[in-house]
Amino acid sequence: MSRVSISEKQLGLVGGIMVALGPLSVAIYTPALPTIVADFGTSDAAGKLTISVFYIGLALGQLVCGLLADGLGRRNVALGFFTLYVIGAVGCLFAPSIEALIVARAVQGTGAAAGLVISRALVRDLFSGQASSRILNMMAIIIASGPAFAPAFGSVMLLFGDHQLPFATMVAHGVLTLALVLIFIPEAVAVDLSRIRPLAMTRSMLILLRSRDFMWPALCTAGCAGAIYGQASILPFLLITQVGVSPQIFGAGMFLQSGVYMLASMWTRFLMRSIPAEKLVPWGAGMVLMAAVALLYGTLIAEPSFWSVMLPVAFYAFGYAHAAPAVMTAAFASHPDRAGAASALHGFMQIGIGFSIGLLASVFSTPSTAMGVLIGLSIVAGAGFALAWSRVNNHKVA
Repeated sequence: MSRVSISEKQLGLVGGIMVALGPLSVAIYTPALPTIVADFGTSDAAGKLTISVFYIGLALGQLVCGLLADGLGRRNVALGFFTLYVIGAVGCLFAPSIEALIVARAVQGTGAAAGLVISRALVRDLFSGQASSRILNMMAIIIASGPAFAPAFGSVMLLFGDHQLPFATMVAHGVLTLALVLIFIPEAVAVDLSRIRPLAMTRSMLILLRSRDFMWPALCTAGCAGAIYGQASILPFLLITQVGVSPQIFGAGMFLQSGVYMLASMWTRFLMRSIPAEKLVPWGAGMVLMAAVALLYGTLIAEPSFWSVMLPVAFYAFGYAHAAPAVMTAAFASHPDRAGAASALHGFMQIGIGFSIGLLASVFSTPSTAMGVLIGLSIVAGAGFALAWSRVNNHKVA
């Protein structure tokens, strides 16, 4: 089995399309939620549940997918999970009731988990060092472009049809992903059924959880990326309900966050031509900490406004984009024989933090307090682990 049978650019592009399945499957249909509620004659809570079950499937699916990929092979598992995604997307397209749609969304989320897990495991299998960081950076650009443009694209679709059009787009995305895996993705690891025995899978997870080389960079991305996932359940209530901005201004704020992250990822890609990715981590973490201070002030001390919230959000997205390639590479490189499990646990931690933030937000008296405390603490923790990892890594190099 050759070390590399796919180029860096090919894996970056195909991996980006794979990993975008999850974010796009949420962002592109959120404008259709009121239409879905009206068409099925159901409640807003049932409509929101179609998002929640997708994230639950995405989180739990990553654990299963990553462990299976270490034993059954990356390509084999990817084809199986992406087929499951297409089945779920077709189920959403033709769902006769809200109950059927909820079930189909859970199936779809489980299948989308392979995009997050397999793409990153393949990067670890086939590339290392600066090349690995460049590929992960390209994936980040593609991921960020989805939430930036997909809601607008989804709202335009509603001008030409009902809520089924976004789901038809998801079916097409899933079929395209399956075709790209069949054509471009090599099998990077040998099939070893002993790896998928329950005791072996449990042992892999325990080894990763006890490994500082994995956990410190993984906790950085869990804190920062988890905050990005989690604030999606706080910002609508903070900006629209508490601050009083229009839905259109809110949409512009979401574009600001994703757009800045996309542009920062492109800038980071330019910097990595001459600067090792790990050297960018302290700068990125420092920017995240400054953003956290501004966010705490803008939500807990000053009267919250659109700019007092969204400028710090955009700035921490900008800072995180500088640190992400190196810390993600480090997390996956720490245990090359468990790349699938590492990718699975890494992704599960991000989604888990985001989901936990969403649940805990209801405990606070105001959305601004929830934003300041939960998002502020999450990104401070992420930046702290990034700085700790960077310091230890520099000592190792020295």
